[in-house]
Amino acid sequence: MASPAIDPAIFAELQETAGADFVAELIDTFLEEAPPMLDALRASLDARDAETFRRAAHSLKSNASTFGALALASLARDLELNGIEAARAAGALGPLAEHYAAAAAELKALRGG
Repeated sequence: MASPAIDPAIFAELQETAGADFVAELIDTFLEEAPPMLDALRASLDARDAETFRRAAHSLKSNASTFGALALASLARDLELNGIEAARAAGALGPLAEHYAAAAAELKALRGG
């Protein structure tokens, strides 16, 4: 993860169109809602609940894309499209959690705290 977790151009465009105060609220919401999404991915993977897994991956992908967390969004997209068995075989949740942690840290810094 040598490149930034958040694409600066996408983030700047979001701030320009939505306003810095609203983006700060979006960041707070993402930081609150993403960990339960990761938990849902883990639980649904263990339970082999393909629909819950797909929905959680889709939500994480969409939210990550909003901020320009492109690597996180890409991994979540792969999980959404390829499903539980591919995720299980690839051990994909570890890298996803790592990318979330990097994106969360950058978003906190961009928000100013």
